[in-house]
Amino acid sequence: MHSKMFSDMFFLAVPVAEKILRPVVIYLFLVIGLRLAGKRELAQLNPFDLVVLLTLSNTVQNAIIGDDNSVTGGIIGAATLLLVNFLVVRFLYRHESLDRLVEGDPTVIIQDGKILKRQLAKELLTIQELEAAAHKQGLSSLAEVEKATLDPSGVICFTAKQPAPEETRHRELLARIDQLGREIARLREAQAPPI
Repeated sequence: MHSKMFSDMFFLAVPVAEKILRPVVIYLFLVIGLRLAGKRELAQLNPFDLVVLLTLSNTVQNAIIGDDNSVTGGIIGAATLLLVNFLVVRFLYRHESLDRLVEGDPTVIIQDGKILKRQLAKELLTIQELEAAAHKQGLSSLAEVEKATLDPSGVICFTAKQPAPEETRHRELLARIDQLGREIARLREAQAPPI
């Protein structure tokens, strides 16, 4: 009984080369598929996108493991995915133009305070999703935004039209400190005994 259990857990039902090749093929397919699906699939998820990503992992599971449910097979598959990802990331780091081709370029979605609706439609982003992202970054409305870009990672980066309240306060405090320093210097000069 114990030998069958250990046999089922640790002995591969398919060749090792197949266990390595399956995750590599699925990895490449998913990288290309997610690139073609657009940037929003990566970070700006609505409930439908989340369902797709969750079921996607289950859908490709059998393609990765094949007819083998052994622990050894799972370890080989997971190790292969981690190794391929490690190698791809290192390779793309050294080849910036290829990295840009794989990941894509940032998309400007607000320019000079104007929402570029054509770009939003291209990226399948709604005004409500854009507003929600702006709120998360401390902006009360899109009227405060000078520029916004959708990065290849799916993150929306905003540039405010005017300095943030904290920055304004900081500048005011520095100006007051400078003014106090000048006044102290002037008082010291006035009180200094003549030489």
